[in-house]
Amino acid sequence: MIGKITGRIEYRAPDHVLIDVRGVGYLVYCSDRTLAALPGVGEVTALYTDLVVREDLMQLFGFLTLAEKEWHRLLTSVQGIGAKASLAILGALGPDGVSRAIALGDWNAVKAAKGVGPKIAQRVVLDLKDKAPGVMAMGGTLAQAGGDALAEAANEVIEMPTATPAASASPNASAQSEALSALSNLGYGPGDAAGAVAQAAGDAPDADTPTLIRAALKLLAPKG
Repeated sequence: MIGKITGRIEYRAPDHVLIDVRGVGYLVYCSDRTLAALPGVGEVTALYTDLVVREDLMQLFGFLTLAEKEWHRLLTSVQGIGAKASLAILGALGPDGVSRAIALGDWNAVKAAKGVGPKIAQRVVLDLKDKAPGVMAMGGTLAQAGGDALAEAANEVIEMPTATPAASASPNASAQSEALSALSNLGYGPGDAAGAVAQAAGDAPDADTPTLIRAALKLLAPKG
């Protein structure tokens, strides 16, 4: 299994890049959002990867962060969602947007991805709703691991210029993770806590942990 590659971008196409790793070229398919964040031709990049092997095809898919890769794995576990549809969803929403949409049950946001109809979008939300809190709770760790690993990988390339690491997870991924943990410790269920944190983070993307907790508690407070 190829879990991560680091090398020089040889060329870019609408849905993939060719990365030269010490003389071996790898075609790596990525979401539109990931492709837009990659450096230009001739520059070095590092991507987490997922290798799909079929009887007549082998394809390598690339991701900027471990969180994005984890959502790809979960999305493709849903019946009717293949790699292409998964990349379309991640390209439209990003990993944080997928977390929020699923935690909030917002299948219309998922439906906004190219080629994803309402029935499939509803299935994604229903099938993955219980798994959203787990990915959100990993957010802080993944953000740190993603940034550190990409920086280290880029610097390990022999006889290549030092690359600027690809973007890691959103700045408040750690805050969302800590807020989710705090709400869980207060006795709120994973699904309710994840939904409240996702909504709070959507309203205030740059909020710190205490602000997210206060906002989420207001959302969870009994109405009336």
